Amino acid sequence: MRISFIAALACFLFVEPLKAQEDLAYQKPSASILALTDYEPAPSVAMDTKKNYMLLSYRAVYKTLDDLNQEEMRLAGLRINPVTNIASTVTYSNNLKIRKIKDVKTGPTQVAGLPANPKITYISWSPDDSKIAFTNTTSTGVELWVIDVATATATKLTGANLNANMGIPYTWYKDNKTLLVRMIPANRVPLIDSKKDLPKGPIVSVAEGKVSQNRTYQDLLKSKTDEQNFETLVSAELHNVSITGDKKLYKGADIYDNQSISPDGNYVMLTTIKKPFSYIVPLSRFPQATVVYDLQGKEVKKVNEKPLVEIMPKGFGAVGTGKRSMGWRADQPASLYYVEALDKGDPANKVDYRDELFTWEAPFTAAPISVAKTRQRYGGVVWGNASTAVLLDSWYDTRNQKTYLINPSAPGSQPQLVFDRNYQDIYSDPGSFETKENEYGRSVLAIEGDNLFLIGKGFTKEGQFPFIDEFSLKTLKTKRLYQSAAKDKMETIYSIEDFKNGVALVQLQSSNEYPNYYFRNYKNKIAPIQVTFNKNPFEAIANVHKEVIHYKRADGVDLSGTLYLPAGYDQTKKEKLPLLIWAYPQEFKDKNSAGQSDKNPNEFTFPYYGSFVYWVTKGYAVLDDASFPIIGEGTKEPNDSFIEQLVANGRAAIDAVDKLGYIDRSKVAVGGHSYGAFMTANLLTHSNDYACGIARSGAYNRTLTPFGFQGEQRNYWDVPEIYNTMSPFMNAQKIKKPILLIHGEADNNPGTFTLQTERYFQAIKGLGGQARMVILPKESHGYAAKENILHTLWEQEQFLDKYLKSE
Repeated sequence: MRISFIAALACFLFVEPLKAQEDLAYQKPSASILALTDYEPAPSVAMDTKKNYMLLSYRAVYKTLDDLNQEEMRLAGLRINPVTNIASTVTYSNNLKIRKIKDVKTGPTQVAGLPANPKITYISWSPDDSKIAFTNTTSTGVELWVIDVATATATKLTGANLNANMGIPYTWYKDNKTLLVRMIPANRVPLIDSKKDLPKGPIVSVAEGKVSQNRTYQDLLKSKTDEQNFETLVSAELHNVSITGDKKLYKGADIYDNQSISPDGNYVMLTTIKKPFSYIVPLSRFPQATVVYDLQGKEVKKVNEKPLVEIMPKGFGAVGTGKRSMGWRADQPASLYYVEALDKGDPANKVDYRDELFTWEAPFTAAPISVAKTRQRYGGVVWGNASTAVLLDSWYDTRNQKTYLINPSAPGSQPQLVFDRNYQDIYSDPGSFETKENEYGRSVLAIEGDNLFLIGKGFTKEGQFPFIDEFSLKTLKTKRLYQSAAKDKMETIYSIEDFKNGVALVQLQSSNEYPNYYFRNYKNKIAPIQVTFNKNPFEAIANVHKEVIHYKRADGVDLSGTLYLPAGYDQTKKEKLPLLIWAYPQEFKDKNSAGQSDKNPNEFTFPYYGSFVYWVTKGYAVLDDASFPIIGEGTKEPNDSFIEQLVANGRAAIDAVDKLGYIDRSKVAVGGHSYGAFMTANLLTHSNDYACGIARSGAYNRTLTPFGFQGEQRNYWDVPEIYNTMSPFMNAQKIKKPILLIHGEADNNPGTFTLQTERYFQAIKGLGGQARMVILPKESHGYAAKENILHTLWEQEQFLDKYLKSE
């Protein structure tokens, strides 16, 4: 029976609320799983190979529930702590160390002078890499600090008065001695307490007969009080702060959305948010003005003005009108570049060219110069020098991407097509063009003579073999300089550090060897030189069996997954194990791309909180990251046959592991997070292949995301049958197997409101199904607090043992 949209809404609006449930004390999983969650994380590494230093930043494995239990205001897409004036979701480091890259024997040096009990974030090297700035959050606000790299000494530059509510609150000037810093205005007005201040009138919104289709954004403004509090919290003054702590006002209070310094250091570009604000879109679509100033704060030119964008053309590729993607050219002293839509930003318009790329040289007295036009939607540019740049365009409907060489100094010249490919076809990926720092400290194309360089991930039918190619600017052909041949290691190539001698920075790892950095000489066949020495913190699973298995769907589509078997499992006796499948659906427009594998059996096994891999220690077989492609070839859209393909993907995975003889196929569980949770609910609804399922932070009623979701471009009224058929809520009477529903109380992801899980649980319970719902206090779309993570693992463990191991 198909339920209409109106009936579905009525079901949501008039179902009685859940009765209060008794709170369950926090629980912890079994010892084997708990052992894997209690470890010392390796530091994050930021290298400055030019100056021969690396910065090591340390953090706790998890936040605590107390960390999440802070004041929070949700405004215009932001989540802000109004006391400290920084995002409430930010993750902090608690220690910093510095090490010379080649000094492997002495080890890192502790940075001296750090604040007591530091909460460090927004780390940034100075242009010459002699200093490192960072912010420290205290109980009352955010401070700015700076480290002298040579002496490994930290100094506080400001009080706790930075405004980090809009992101990183400072920018280095080119002189390496001064920073442009956002600070709380001296005359900031108090916030309005909506619980104490009575509203002055009703909230009114108007539909004026214009099509305005938007995704289901979270945390939007809802009232005049929200507007005023938003303006209060995000407004900032700009001050020039020297590394000696001297401070001077640069610009008065405004809502600064972005600030950037020209490569030559002589201009400051500021983007500010203007009124009117919106209640239906986040701040990224509020009105904006972009102005370039000189170093004294005098206006040079208003270079852009964008109106409020509440109405956007339908479909992917819709961008609106006006200048967008504006920034400084990395290869010029002070030239801006930007893009304008030639199709009025509407993908439905049939035109020869979609976008046009312009450059505009300071002081902007001359007209902007057209550099190139793209037949598809502009996809980015990598600047090189006056005569060489790389331009990309792409189109979602066809998954096509083209790469061109352009000459920025020859307006009107025809771009040279370099690559023309399906961007989902990972086996044909030519790699990304390598960059290096120029005289301005900006990343530009690495041009050596007449050659560029490409670094590729190297996925093939036979496995993953990363590579470095030399690309000739004359012939447009590539020459292979290096290709990884390691069979027992996974190699990732990060950068070329020495083009003449052929030295690259790489990372090596295996399934039980933690990733570490190395310098590899790809010209001379010598052993790579190890740079970092992180140890494996998960020895408890070092000896589990791990392999990538390949299998086919019933219609011939190639699929794959990473299979884990318990340590010591006898693959000849083949004891029948329960199987856990973890997956996330992905949309494709062709079977060839859908059948390609990006899995590497030598990737380090890292059992993060959301993984099923923990249960390999409990006697389960685990098929992780199982392929779940949803394909819509030609004029067909992937979701036209979503359910059929979903069931076929899952059945093929079970058949493949069953064929190996390892599992009891009557004891199979499936799980997923977000869209994977949506997948899980649908599999339990439309197939009998599973004993139970775990669905975390999902959306189950697609009428609550009526203007598109995931890759679906059609709205509910275009294809109501698609939305209804795909909605587990609409088919709640069909689910007969137990499902564990977990959701964060404060989910911030578009469409996955916590209400989705609450109402879906009500439907299952009311219709006589089996379900358990767990709402995690204070958690967003991803889970962060240790108490919640350990309890989530416990819930999953109890659930799986009950339905897969009990007789």
